Amino acid sequence: MMLKKLFAFNGGVKPDYHKGESNHLPIAAAPLPAELVIPLHQSIGGVPHPLVHAGDCVRKGQLIGGPDGNVSSAVHASTSGTVKAVEPRLMPHTSGLSAPCVVIEPDGRDEWIEHAPVPWRSMSPGEVRDALRDAGVVGLGGAVFPSHLKVNPGKLGHLDTLVINGAECEPFITCDDMQMRERPEGIVKGAAILRDLTQAKQVLVGIEDNKPEAVAAMRAAVERLKAERIEIVAVPTRYPAGGAKQLIRVLTGIEVPHGKRSTDYGVQCFNTGTAYAVWEALELGRPLISRIVTVAGNVETARNYEVHFGTPMQDVIALAKAKPDSDRVIMGGPMMGYRMPSAAVPVVKATNCILVGSKALFPPPPPEMPCIRCGECALACPVDLQPFEMYWFSRAKIFGKAQEYHLFDCIECGCCAYVCPSRIPLVDYYRFAKSEIWARENEKTAADTARERYEFRLAREEREKAEKAAKLAAKATETKAKLAAQAAAAAAAPADAEAAGAAVPPEPTSTATNDPKALIAAAMARAQAQKAVVHPENVEQISPEKQAEIAEIEARRAKLREVAKAAQPQEDQ
Repeated sequence: MMLKKLFAFNGGVKPDYHKGESNHLPIAAAPLPAELVIPLHQSIGGVPHPLVHAGDCVRKGQLIGGPDGNVSSAVHASTSGTVKAVEPRLMPHTSGLSAPCVVIEPDGRDEWIEHAPVPWRSMSPGEVRDALRDAGVVGLGGAVFPSHLKVNPGKLGHLDTLVINGAECEPFITCDDMQMRERPEGIVKGAAILRDLTQAKQVLVGIEDNKPEAVAAMRAAVERLKAERIEIVAVPTRYPAGGAKQLIRVLTGIEVPHGKRSTDYGVQCFNTGTAYAVWEALELGRPLISRIVTVAGNVETARNYEVHFGTPMQDVIALAKAKPDSDRVIMGGPMMGYRMPSAAVPVVKATNCILVGSKALFPPPPPEMPCIRCGECALACPVDLQPFEMYWFSRAKIFGKAQEYHLFDCIECGCCAYVCPSRIPLVDYYRFAKSEIWARENEKTAADTARERYEFRLAREEREKAEKAAKLAAKATETKAKLAAQAAAAAAAPADAEAAGAAVPPEPTSTATNDPKALIAAAMARAQAQKAVVHPENVEQISPEKQAEIAEIEARRAKLREVAKAAQPQEDQ
């Protein structure tokens, strides 16, 4: 299998690469620090929830942060030791904000948890993805997107091409280069695993041609392992050839539009470091707890180190011996890197390079001058945008127009700012505009959510009010029915009383069951009727004299009742 043709992408630049400063020494192991500060949030997606507490003893590779939802990845202890705290600490981000971290004091034993290879060949695709998620595997090329979500063959059920990105186009960074030189077999085995998981027809490993040793080592590993359908391809050196869409374009000729998934076109892309991490996670059962980091820039000895996550950057910089005039620390390269708020921030999964800067190495930019609309930025843009238009509208805060010029298609590679003769920091304007748009969208979302909650509360209150009114109406109807039944019973009482020989008061003339006076009269009538039907008890065995006496008493009572009736007001009749 031979790739017959390479394609080109538009734009790009050729800066000074400074690769030779850090790729002449083998990878060294960075020693464990006195304290590891491991952020729980180290990938795109939700923040993992802590699974340990202060005072807990942990071992190397132990799960300390559980994935939060689907778009998230686990976090593990980088070594054995004692958890000192679970608290917010300064994050390796230019904002200078803090986030929840697990602070571990190493015990020096570096004792692993029990681990074994994962039988991924006999597992379902979903189970394999869960295993990668729980192993904390993310993209190590800089995006740190959870890899388990990318191990998906797409709608077709298979991929035409799996691209392994070894271009590493950013200046100063050589971590992938050195890993391909020293550990090529692990990368090839990881690529073969990804090939099988995605059902890819072919695997293309793209490496820039300024890394001949890496190209030779990877080709030799493919031959030794007899890896099928895997080809090592040297691509022209041009920044940003290491961008996923740019490398896909160079190797396959496919242009993936913004907002579309490459799997819709039968292509998927992984970094070489990610492939190595997949191999370790599935074949060795080891979670992702360290990575290779380039330390370069204003240091005595630039070199690559394998660093445990949570190690303070200043400890790694000390190994390379920063020069006295150093004044900044950048995570990443000079084109797309971010300045750190402090050298004490920890190394995380996204840390591919620690670049130490100085005024001599990175002199302050000259004063920004007005845009002359020369179009050089448009010629250098690898995404075929119009950077000068986006700049004007971003600076004027007309964000709607900036979006019309596809602001969010910008990959912030810095090519436009690199060639700008007016020295305008174009990418800073684009980042500002994006952040403002995101902030406004978040505010709008929050306002919409608040309005929906308010409307829901009003609807709930109206519903409860209607339900209460319906209950009261039903109760009133039930009460009226009971009163009507009682009135009917009271009307039938005189007939029963007459049949029993007792005097019964006349029936009230009022028929309105809801008239209070009529209700009172009906109640009094019922009481009198009950009294009228009462007969003396145990009178069967008494003498005739007693019976005559009782009859005389009853006659007097009846006479008194007649007098009382006559004395009642006419309105009560």
